[in-house]
Amino acid sequence: MSAEESGKISVETENIFPIIKKWLYSEKDIFLRELVSNASDAITKLKKISLSEEFEGGNDYKIDLNFDVDTRILSIEDNGVGMTTEEVKKYINQIAFSGATDFAKQYQNAENKAEIIGHFGLGFYSSFMVSKKVTIETKSYKKGQTAVLWSSESGTDFTISPIEKESRGTKISLYLDSESGEYLDKWKLKELIKKYCDFLPVGIYVQGEKANREKPLWSDEPAKISQEEYKDFYSYLFPFSGESLFHIHLNVDYPFRLQGILYFPKLTHELEASKNGIKLFCNHVFVSDNASELIPQFLTILKGTIDIPDLPLNVSRSYLQNDPLVKKISNHIIKKVADRLIEDFKKDRSKYESNWEDISLFVKYGVLTDEKFYEAMKDHLIFKNSEGGYSTTSEYWEKNKEKNQNKIFYANETEMGSVYMELLKSQGLEALLVDSKIDSHLIQHLEMKNPDWKFQRVDSEIADQIVDKDAPKDLVNEENKTESDRIQNLFQSSLPKEGVEIKVEALKSLEVPGVILLPEFMRRMSEMNSMLNREDMKNILKSHTLMVNSKSPLVKSALQAFEGINSEKGKKLARVIYDLALLSAKVMDEKEVSEYTKRTTEFLQEIFSS
Repeated sequence: MSAEESGKISVETENIFPIIKKWLYSEKDIFLRELVSNASDAITKLKKISLSEEFEGGNDYKIDLNFDVDTRILSIEDNGVGMTTEEVKKYINQIAFSGATDFAKQYQNAENKAEIIGHFGLGFYSSFMVSKKVTIETKSYKKGQTAVLWSSESGTDFTISPIEKESRGTKISLYLDSESGEYLDKWKLKELIKKYCDFLPVGIYVQGEKANREKPLWSDEPAKISQEEYKDFYSYLFPFSGESLFHIHLNVDYPFRLQGILYFPKLTHELEASKNGIKLFCNHVFVSDNASELIPQFLTILKGTIDIPDLPLNVSRSYLQNDPLVKKISNHIIKKVADRLIEDFKKDRSKYESNWEDISLFVKYGVLTDEKFYEAMKDHLIFKNSEGGYSTTSEYWEKNKEKNQNKIFYANETEMGSVYMELLKSQGLEALLVDSKIDSHLIQHLEMKNPDWKFQRVDSEIADQIVDKDAPKDLVNEENKTESDRIQNLFQSSLPKEGVEIKVEALKSLEVPGVILLPEFMRRMSEMNSMLNREDMKNILKSHTLMVNSKSPLVKSALQAFEGINSEKGKKLARVIYDLALLSAKVMDEKEVSEYTKRTTEFLQEIFSS
């Protein structure tokens, strides 16, 4: 090439760059990622060539970003493979712009961004998002090649001319427009390099200062990485996040390429489960911190990195395509997570149990939402139990199915000290403890998967084992009524008529005068829709049962008073027994507790003044 050439790219659609700016990139910052990525690719190509060819210029590979505030020029320069005149014409003028033509034709009136996925590669032309003019100075590594200057303003005209350039490589200069002065700032540029290009395998310098970490830990062989290095990398990626529980190193070559490190963070509360801390990379370039297509929702609490060289992306590298590869990768990640959890369960059960509080939420959610994860984890799903340990549902079932009469008793963890649990434990019975919003859904799911299992909340009905089957039979009095009939009459005469059903049983414990039983189905459905609030509980209490213990001395005293000379005293004592049962069931609101306190105080005063 001996003289300047000029020309017009054959683009039929007018105003192509406004269309590209509108649809191609939703964030202006992306231009820097694209240009630096291209520079890194040029160096990577030269490194491969160096294995079989010799060339001048050494191997001190680097990428330099420099700017001049006065001239408003930002430059990105590499010492990579460079381009010949013909390569500039081919890769800059022909391939990208022909793709741009098709793009403009199809999408100038389009409304759906998702439809532009995967049509062409316009990384270089992202520079026009921030520039009124762009120049390329490039020289091929090949001997005897002339350096080339390519120049274009934000349209379709260009010029190409020979220039003097001593070193190989490419320098792109952006003449920033009036709205893009923010990129004439060292700290802004360093921040963007750290975000997008931190792990590119070449040093990146901003005004002479190193701006990237360069070494991605996930590319190393797991066997060569120490636990301390894994910890340090987690702290680097997620400062102020504390320590992780454990990690999984992903390293796959076939049938797809995948590398990454996933960390299990410690959760301080359930709301953290909605955070997405997985950073998605493509060939070490940051793509997104939203990997929802790759990572099922139940695993979004994980933190870490995933690098997929063959990631099917659109031109801006910002959206995953609906590609079979994505589903395969997702299934692989689910399998690796399940494999790690099962390995921990088998090798160190006590450590698995100690981590359970932090991992239980996503395990339960995964069991509910992913069939393959359920199949893998169903025998490793554990619950706290009323004995102070942990049990899988299968372990609990095998241990207790005979004495429980094929029921799985369960209770909220806050009910460990309740009258229901005391009754259960007094007869050597055991319950599983639930403690999160998701457990009602999980119990329903486990019942569906295991038809033999019947979960019963300890406060929904009295277990047969707690009823004293050997208690003396009720004798019939002269009015042909048993003691149980008379107790029922007492409580029916003493309590509000609406919403409460009275049942009388002889319980094995003498200490419990009465308990409230709440309908299992209604309560479970209410909890699955939302956590029980005061209004929910009032609705449930519209239909509840008071189980009265006919063996209780307090109940007998109330009956004696009711049938004696002071029937009102008997009624008030029956109301106290009912109030105590409501109090134990934790279904009284503040107003009801206040009214209960007032009634009880008056009753005690009446007793001691008589």
